[in-house]
Amino acid sequence: MAGKKFTKAEIIDSVYGKTNLNRKDIKILVDLVFEGIKDALSTGTVTELRGFGTFEIRIRKGRQKARNPKTGEAVSVTSHGAVIFRPGRELKQAVWPLSSPEPGVD
Repeated sequence: MAGKKFTKAEIIDSVYGKTNLNRKDIKILVDLVFEGIKDALSTGTVTELRGFGTFEIRIRKGRQKARNPKTGEAVSVTSHGAVIFRPGRELKQAVWPLSSPEPGVD
């Protein structure tokens, strides 16, 4: 489901509209939050944001017979980490009533 994107700049503008902080300080704060999440994940630490969700790393097994989807060429892929996001209960409840914008899909 591809829809409208909410960018980091829009997050900063949203916080700016709700606080008395200046944009520069908000940008620094948002960057530090994202950097903290990234640093924790890179060390294998699960990051839990209560009411929002949990970020964690899961190891994906390597394969010898993977395919490059662009060229169709056979390639081998080594085992690697992948970021997984599990939404929290409050986030699930907030998005549950939303309907699909695609025709024929409810």
